[in-house]
Amino acid sequence: MIAYGLPIAATLALWWLSTGVIVRLDSLDRRTFGRSMAWATIVLLLSLWLIRQSSGQTTPGAAYVAFVCGLIAWGWQLLSFYTGFVTGPRRSACPPECDGVSRFVEAARTSLYHELAVVLGALALLALTYGQPNRLALWTYLLLWWMHQSAKLNAFFGVPNLGEDMLPDHLAYLASFMRRRPMNPVFPFSVTISTIATTLLFEGALRGDATAFEITANLMLAALMALAVAEHWFLVAPIDANAIWRSFRRAPDSTASGCGRRSMDAQLLFDRAGMGREG
Repeated sequence: MIAYGLPIAATLALWWLSTGVIVRLDSLDRRTFGRSMAWATIVLLLSLWLIRQSSGQTTPGAAYVAFVCGLIAWGWQLLSFYTGFVTGPRRSACPPECDGVSRFVEAARTSLYHELAVVLGALALLALTYGQPNRLALWTYLLLWWMHQSAKLNAFFGVPNLGEDMLPDHLAYLASFMRRRPMNPVFPFSVTISTIATTLLFEGALRGDATAFEITANLMLAALMALAVAEHWFLVAPIDANAIWRSFRRAPDSTASGCGRRSMDAQLLFDRAGMGREG
């Protein structure tokens, strides 16, 4: 039973902790961002070495190492984006008159360099694990990439819960590219694809001939994909799912005024872009 329960529990704990660390670092003073990225890069380089070392091993321990390293590789990408080091050529709110294809293009420009960095990261992991039996780091990275892209697309097309209050102050303009709507056409496809992938991964782990490595690897990926499904439903459910991350955020220097300023800035961006209304 431990062989099945431990990978799932470890995945949930590592996902929650790694996301919390990024939220915490992004909420610190911007003067700390350079130091945070320097340390994160050192950890990333170590994880890349470990990915190469573990890629030829097919033990449960090697699966855990690869999973953690894939999580670190993706975490570096998120930290570089949310600290503002690797974003895109556009760093301002969506113009009120921008709509349709032009709005999508401008939204893509806000994270263009980040997306290119993500592709390079995927290619690096592919090269490190090419022809090796343990490619869990690569699959972990790609799955997290899917989760992130799907959530971004749904926020762009419109969902009830945007979570714009969790954006760092220097990225508050991103809220102007989001829409608050009851539902969008992309959402059902996102949830369905993720649900099917979750089911297939669980089935792979429960196969009678599955090795200990395959059980561990498939269960960790299945748990991660199940989290993707849950995160998508949090976008439309009448609950505040971001509450689980707020404890990680640094308390603002001036309690009420800091929070109020963030909320007013986000609302102003919504009003400027015409996003405050539904539809």
